[in-house]
Amino acid sequence: MPFEPFSREHLAAVTLGSCITATLLVAAKSNPRRQHLVTRLLAFTNLAAYPINLIAWKTHDQAMSLENILPLHLCDIAAFIAGLALLTGNPILRTLTYFGGLAATLQALITPAISADFLTPPFISFFIQHFAIVAAAIHIPLVEGWRPKSPLWKSPFDAYLGALAYMLFSIAINQWLGTNFGFTSRPPDNASMIDHLGPWPWYLASFQPLAFSLFFILAIPLRRLKAPQPDTT
Repeated sequence: MPFEPFSREHLAAVTLGSCITATLLVAAKSNPRRQHLVTRLLAFTNLAAYPINLIAWKTHDQAMSLENILPLHLCDIAAFIAGLALLTGNPILRTLTYFGGLAATLQALITPAISADFLTPPFISFFIQHFAIVAAAIHIPLVEGWRPKSPLWKSPFDAYLGALAYMLFSIAINQWLGTNFGFTSRPPDNASMIDHLGPWPWYLASFQPLAFSLFFILAIPLRRLKAPQPDTT
């Protein structure tokens, strides 16, 4: 059955992924030993996302393109960053994971740009990868206690610079390979937020204030949220 955004199949995938994500986060919050296990599980899932996707597409009947082979989509890079952020606790990687995961990857779950049919291996791997990134983005502040830098604009600006660097990189790669990584060459075929930002290439400019605004809004609730206390038992 061909996948259609906002269909019952889409709702089922998002509901199941949300339930699994919530279960993992609750388990991580409830016990330090479980927290360690969940952290490692999320790190492994994010770092393994690219080979899992590659295997999934190789088992699919649809012909593979460079966009299926090269791990240069924004969420491919985001998954790698999220895995390293969970393993190392690096502040910059945590910043990129939190803001990128909730501002970009979450949008990809709402309006998935996927051509694979429902419940095919690429369909399953797509949702595993994207939910792993979102779970990491929530896990880092709520479970591990990461907080944005002060003043409030600093961490959103760091994330914005990372997003801008990826956009410039993807434009160069797309010009070289004739691909559409990051949707910087054309909008996705499915409906998405990009449709409301103007035609190409003007939507690339529209992204700039929107991205920083979203990052800044995401920083606000964490400013007032107390960091978890370390376990002393």
